[in-house]
Amino acid sequence: MGGGQRRARRIRRPDRHTTCGVDVSADVSPPHRGAAAHRLESQTTAAPPLASEAHPPGHRTVLLEQAIPALAPRRNGTYIDATFGGGGHTRALLEHEPPVGRVFAVDADADAVARAWSLSREPLAQDRLVPVHGNFRSIPDIAASHAIDGIEGVLMDLGLSSFQLNEAERGFAFRLDAPLDMRYDRGTGRSARDLVNDISEEELAAIIWRFGQEPKSRQIAAAIVRAREREPIVTTTRLAEIVERAVGGRKGRATHPATRTFQAIRIEVNTELESLKSALRAAVDILRPGGRLVVISFHSLEDRLVKQAIVAEATTCVCPPSQPICTCDTIPRLRRIGGAVKPGAAEVELNPRARSAIMRVAERLDPDGHAIVRGG
Repeated sequence: MGGGQRRARRIRRPDRHTTCGVDVSADVSPPHRGAAAHRLESQTTAAPPLASEAHPPGHRTVLLEQAIPALAPRRNGTYIDATFGGGGHTRALLEHEPPVGRVFAVDADADAVARAWSLSREPLAQDRLVPVHGNFRSIPDIAASHAIDGIEGVLMDLGLSSFQLNEAERGFAFRLDAPLDMRYDRGTGRSARDLVNDISEEELAAIIWRFGQEPKSRQIAAAIVRAREREPIVTTTRLAEIVERAVGGRKGRATHPATRTFQAIRIEVNTELESLKSALRAAVDILRPGGRLVVISFHSLEDRLVKQAIVAEATTCVCPPSQPICTCDTIPRLRRIGGAVKPGAAEVELNPRARSAIMRVAERLDPDGHAIVRGG
């Protein structure tokens, strides 16, 4: 089990355990929340008109060949794809032999939910696919509303999908001229336009530094404020131009100079890291013993949260190191399965967007903190 036994004596009480207890707020939580974070109520949506394809071309699912085996799907098991996106992972789950039971396809993006409904109409689904419009932090509500008392696996594929990047009107990509939006759920919350035009220079700089790890965050924030004083910043290309000028142009950069700023604004607009922390706790809560948690992240801020959450839930003792005997009675809820998994060279060549992906896997322990023998 993760965490390592390091005390000579242990008294276990089921009412004492950790719950993703690492406090990383000092490292990654934004200093300014602005308007109240939007709340996405998880709900099974009414089926929209039939889409043309359940899995349109141009989207490649990352780490597909690794993620599904990591879930170790069981016959008739119930699974949650907490970030449906293009649906590649869900489709693979539905194709798995022996067949799984129900798969809940969750996404905050209504367009992704429409793709899930289209997939649900295919013979492959056989009434096993349940599309849900909601944020993955609402997993407990989803489980409760469908009378699910336990899940065999939760998959989270974090970050943007190719659909969101390639659709100009979504406002995620600086290479496409479009209104500044960046919301996963366009029906709620403040947009990127609201953020860059309304908050203070200090708050902008903090967000760009904290969530984009941009060393020139102060110069960029100052340039944004100067530009918006002349006229509001309303398009992606205008914001990208302001950032590029603020940092002195490309100057041999491998990536566009606005990349980190756009990432930071997107994370803040969608409260991504706060939602991820909540979703990780919720996933552990609803997993059955032996159930698997599989998370694919795409930047260090996400991966740090995932890694620390797994370590915290796998810890067997939280007593001070100087204390010779354990008195905390901590019961671990997870054990780590393997190490970090990254795409191979062949996958990155086919899909350059996969190059930064990292997958981590953990398994739910029983109430006494023991691993169980998994069935098929």
